[in-house]
Amino acid sequence: MEMEKFNFEELKVYQKSLILIDRIYAETKEFPKEEVYGLTSQFRRAAISIALNIAEGSGSSNPEFRRYLQISLNSVKECVVCVEIAQRQKYLRLEEYNHYRKDLAELSKMITSLMKYLTRK
Repeated sequence: MEMEKFNFEELKVYQKSLILIDRIYAETKEFPKEEVYGLTSQFRRAAISIALNIAEGSGSSNPEFRRYLQISLNSVKECVVCVEIAQRQKYLRLEEYNHYRKDLAELSKMITSLMKYLTRK
């Protein structure tokens, strides 16, 4: 028997956001314990917010979905700041930092493209 799927689960931007969440959870496990209620929590919540808002907005009217995508985009920016702080505090190696920056830039472009598509539709 095949598992039921929701439409938003087919969106590449949603799938990419889940990959980002997995990476952030794995990386932040290595952050200092004193960051558990600080940067670790904030970074995880911002990443989760990207996926949650894509899911929550899908299936709504186009203007409503765009509003949720804007919230997702703001969460991407929040993740950029978390990555910057983590790198400055030496919690991330330069290679990891660059990988996050690349992935976040790509997610930002994907969300923006989807917003533009919904505006034309």
